[in-house]
Parts: sequence; structure tokens; C-alpha cells
Amino acid sequence: MSEPTETNGTAGAAEPTEPAKIFGGGTGGRHVRVVLVDDHRMFRTGVQAEIGRTEETGVEVVGEAADVDQAVTVITATRPEVVLLDVHLPGGGGVEVLRRCAALMADAEQPVRFLALSVSDAAEDVIGVIRGGARGYVTKTITGTDLVDSIFRVQEGDAVFSPRLAGFVLDAFASTDAPPVDEDLDRLTQREREVLRLIARGYAYKEIAKQLYISVKTVESHVSAVLRKLQLSNRHELTRWATARRLV
Repeated sequence: MSEPTETNGTAGAAEPTEPAKIFGGGTGGRHVRVVLVDDHRMFRTGVQAEIGRTEETGVEVVGEAADVDQAVTVITATRPEVVLLDVHLPGGGGVEVLRRCAALMADAEQPVRFLALSVSDAAEDVIGVIRGGARGYVTKTITGTDLVDSIFRVQEGDAVFSPRLAGFVLDAFASTDAPPVDEDLDRLTQREREVLRLIARGYAYKEIAKQLYISVKTVESHVSAVLRKLQLSNRHELTRWATARRLV
């Protein structure tokens, strides 16, 4: 996402940069009300600045939330057409938001639709939120233009996925067998799983901190917790453990 240039209600916002080139020359009369749910304030600010210029994009950001309880409250109060939902949130994660908003999703008159927007591209995260009722899943590497297009497609009832993620869903729903329970993996929190995957992929602590919007010290704490819970000694053993379970 580009650096934020404006926020809701801020006077003297920066001039928009050539909207015709960025968003294809106007909204074509389209309009969608959106709630942003992500526990990183700077990321929400960046998304707001990127897609929330309503006259250019047709997207009106009507609310924001940083955890599960806030999300349910804001979504219930504003009844947006689309919710951009992070998978890993304090209070139970995106799946818990979906569970508590099931009645809103099922509303025949004014359904609230969910589009997952996450740094994670892990199969279990994708499958979990889709089973929970989300209409799509895109990663945070998506461009502003593509994100706006994905939001409108979800509003219209389409299913939207980043490249390769759709395969996870097809494989999961093609099988009638329940996925095996991994008791070791279940000991880890969602954030610990994120750190585990990135460590196993060879990322340095500083790179993980930047990608997850957390401090290096927090990354170190998560790695220590993962090693302790899995009874492993170092990141090399951790990488082998993750690779054996196809988590990388």
C-alpha cells in the first residue's frame, strides 16, 4: 500500500494523484460502503488513504476496528456492504468475527459480505475464513486498484482470491474428509503460526517485524514461545518441522 496521505476528517488533505491513471478514470456510478478491520492502525490508515477517496474510487469507508469486539460492534452499527477483514485479530481472529456476524451475512435484504485481507497466505487461514462465510481472500501485497475491484466484485456476490489461493479452497471443498488434527500446531497462537512460517521461509527477524508490523523484540518472543511449545532447539529444527507439515 502507498504511504497514507489523508485520513477521515483531516483538513487540508493532500491533492489526489492523477485518479484517472490510478483508478481508471472514475467510479462509473458505483458506490460501496466498507468497514476496515485490522489490528494495525498504520495499515488501516494506509488502506483508507489508498482506496477511501470516494469520488475517485466509489469506496466509502464508514468504520474501522482493531479487534473482534470492536469489529462486531462497528459492523452491526454501520451495516456496510463489504468488510475488509484481517485473519489474525485480538479476541479470536477473523473467524470469530464471521461467526458473530453470521446473521448479518445471511440477511436476504441487506447482506454484509466479507473479504479477507491478510499478510498470511497459509492454506489453513484461507480455508478457515472461507468456511466461516467470507466471499474471498486477498493478501496485503495487492495493489490499491485491484483491491477496489475486488471489493466491488464481492459486493456483487462474486468470489475473489489472490493468485494460487483459490487452489487451496478448491482442494479443501473437493474433499469430504475432515482435515487431520495436529495437536502440536494447535498449541500455537495465530501470530505464532505466522512467525513460524516466515522463519521457516528464511526471513530474518527484522524482515518478519516489518512484514507483520511488530517489533523485533516481539518477533524474538514469539520465536522463543514456538520453540518452547514445540520442544525444538533452534530455527533449523523449526524449519524442518514446518517443512514436514507443508506449512512453508
